Amino acid sequence: MTLQHALDAYLSYLRVQRHSSEHTIRAYALDLGHWLGAGVDRTQNLGLWARGLQPSDLRSYLSKWVEQHEKSSVCRRLSAIRSFLRYSRSQGWIDRDVGQLVPTPRFQKKLPRYLKIDEAKELVEAPDLTQVLGRRDRALLELIYGCGLRVSEAVGLNREGVDLIGGWVRVVGKGDRERRIPLGDAAKVALTSMLEDRGGVAAADALFTNFKGSRLSSRSVARIIVKHLLRIASSKSVSPHGLRHSFATHLLARGADLRVIQEMLGHAQLSTTQRYTHVDLPALMKEYSASHPLFGKKD
Repeated sequence: MTLQHALDAYLSYLRVQRHSSEHTIRAYALDLGHWLGAGVDRTQNLGLWARGLQPSDLRSYLSKWVEQHEKSSVCRRLSAIRSFLRYSRSQGWIDRDVGQLVPTPRFQKKLPRYLKIDEAKELVEAPDLTQVLGRRDRALLELIYGCGLRVSEAVGLNREGVDLIGGWVRVVGKGDRERRIPLGDAAKVALTSMLEDRGGVAAADALFTNFKGSRLSSRSVARIIVKHLLRIASSKSVSPHGLRHSFATHLLARGADLRVIQEMLGHAQLSTTQRYTHVDLPALMKEYSASHPLFGKKD
């Protein structure tokens, strides 16, 4: 087994068995390619190459990388290296896995950026409903914010994934995990209006399309959000994923159970959802100081 064949097999494994997104596969391929560098002969035997690999080699590589990049990028790159070596060891291609001997750098996680409730409402209502594309944008924003969808989940939806009568949307998230999320009344109205504009939509047709009739891309969604952010008074920089963060934060602020939010977001681990408890703490303290009758009272 050559080093190049092992890399190809690993990326295929991510795509076929792990059901990783193309974005993840592309990122891992770039990370592994950078780690190996241009000077490594990828036609050499993987087992022989791995025997000469030491934990100090990985630590030295990562220490140079961290000087010019965020620590989160370093952790992602180390994750890609570890995953490749672990996979190669499981296949019996290498005798030992030195990746597990290199600790993950500790760093302070950035809190996700999100919109306030009134800002999210402004953004969702920003599209011009007198225009066909405006009605599509309204439906898109209602669905992403109202259901907490990942952008990839929204653009990957087909008509059959939405039950307007039952009030559900069915999505397939990371790890090929399927979940159903309730649709709010506003989302149902917006989706109905958009689908009426398009006339007959077959079950297997893309739910969201561009003006040419092709499936909307994730980049297009980012452009749509930026366009409408610029139209509202409380214009604020937020990524498409920021609407998903806003959904979770606002549910938590209104008293939703954390495990319910976990289920709706499709998080495999509750710890992933728990970060929203930290996100909403400043808002909680502000509300407390403004509302509690004894807060700040002096004798």
